[in-house]
Amino acid sequence: MIVAFLLLNLDCSVHAQTAMDIAPKMMPGWNLGNTLEAGPCTWLSNKLDWETGWQPTKTTQSIINSVKEAGFNAVRIPCAWDIHSDSKGKIDVVWMARVKKIVDYCMNAGLYVVLNDHWDNGWVEVDGFNDLSEANISAKEARMTDLWTQIATAFRDYGELLLFAGLNEPNAHDQATTDALIRYEQAFINAIRATGGNNATRILVVQGPSTDINRSVEFYDVTRLEDSAPNALMVEVHYYDPGQFCGTWNSTGSTAFYYWGTTNHYTSHNANWGEESHLAAQFAKLKNKYTSKGYPVIIGEYAGLQRMMPSDQNQEKHDASVKLYYKRVNEYATNNGLVAFAWDTNAVADLKKESGSSTIIDRSNCQIVGTNAMEGIKEGLSAGTWPFATGIQTYRAKKNDSKHIHTLMGIPVTEGYRGIVIDNGKKISGK
Repeated sequence: MIVAFLLLNLDCSVHAQTAMDIAPKMMPGWNLGNTLEAGPCTWLSNKLDWETGWQPTKTTQSIINSVKEAGFNAVRIPCAWDIHSDSKGKIDVVWMARVKKIVDYCMNAGLYVVLNDHWDNGWVEVDGFNDLSEANISAKEARMTDLWTQIATAFRDYGELLLFAGLNEPNAHDQATTDALIRYEQAFINAIRATGGNNATRILVVQGPSTDINRSVEFYDVTRLEDSAPNALMVEVHYYDPGQFCGTWNSTGSTAFYYWGTTNHYTSHNANWGEESHLAAQFAKLKNKYTSKGYPVIIGEYAGLQRMMPSDQNQEKHDASVKLYYKRVNEYATNNGLVAFAWDTNAVADLKKESGSSTIIDRSNCQIVGTNAMEGIKEGLSAGTWPFATGIQTYRAKKNDSKHIHTLMGIPVTEGYRGIVIDNGKKISGK
C-alpha cells in the first residue's frame, strides 16, 4: 500500500525531535564557505563587506534557492562573531541582522542550518588551547557563555531547522586539551539552554578535538557533556583524507594526488593512501564510537579538488576520481549514520587551474559548476542506506518503477531500491 507522506517546510517551533530523528533529513549538506567567517579583512572599511573579503559574491535568496534546487537539504554557515563585537563583547547589531537575513533565506527554502562560531581570529580555537591555565580556561568559558547567550537570544524563536555549533576546528590534540574543550562546549550548551524558548530543546553540535576522527575516537567522550534536553546533541568531525587530493597539504606540484580510487589510477600522481578502504574504516570508527550510541555525526567539511589537468595527465580519469570521491564519502557516510557537508568556497576560476577548487555552485549565476562532485553526491546517497530506524516507512521499488518514480535526489529508482521517493511529483513512502 502506498501511503502519502507530507513534509511541511513551515518552521515556527521546535517539536523536540531527537538528533537522530533530524539527522537523516539533513542529507546532503553544503557549506556557505569563505563568506560570513571571513576576516579580519582590514583592507575593507565596512565590516559588512567582509562577507566578500574571501570570495566575490554577496549571499542572496536566489543563491540559497539554487542550493536547495541542486538537491541539498542543509546548509552549514561558518560565521565569525567575536571579530564583529565591540570592546565590551557585544555583537554588532548590523552584523547580527545580516546573519539573520541569510539564515532566513535558508528557512524560506526549507533548509536545515548549522550556524557556528568559525575560526573567528582564533580567540578560542587557538588561544583556548595554547594556554591551559585555569585563569585562561575560565576566561574563555565566560566569553563562550556571553557570546552564545547573545546569539541564542537573537534566534530563540527560530524552529527546529536551525542548529547551533559551538566551534569549528578546536585546536585540541590530546587528553589535556580535550578536557579544556569539554569545558568550553559545556559552557556553550548551558548558555543556549538558559535562554529558553525553542533553545530549550534545539539540536546542538559539538566538535571533537581538531575535528579529527582519530583524535575524537581516542580522546573525546561526548557523554561527559551534560544537557537538559535529552538526545539533542550531534558530534562534528571533518574529513580531508588524503590531503594531497583534497587540498589541505602537498596538493600542488609533484606531490599532488590527481587520481583517487584504484580503477582511476594513471601513470603518476595516484593516491597512495586514503582511498576507499581507509574512508570506510574511518567512518566505521565514528559509527562504533558515536552514532550507534545515539549521537549522530556530521562531517562538517569534506572536499576533493576539481582540477584542470596538465597536458601530460588524464582529465577523464581525474574527473572520474572526483566523482567517485564524492560518491563514496556520501555513500559510506549514509551507511554509518553520518551527514556530510561539502566544502564550497565559490572559487569558480580555480576550477580551470591545476591547483583546483572544491566549488560546486557558482554563486554569481546560481549554476552548478562542480558537476562531477554533484553527480557523485547524488549517486552516493542513492547507494547508501541509513542504518538506524527513522520512524518513516520506506517504499521498495518494483520493476519498471524507474519510468515515473525517482529518489529525493531526482535519480530514477532501480528495482529493489528502498527509500522515500517521488512518484509523479508526490513524495511517498510505504511497503
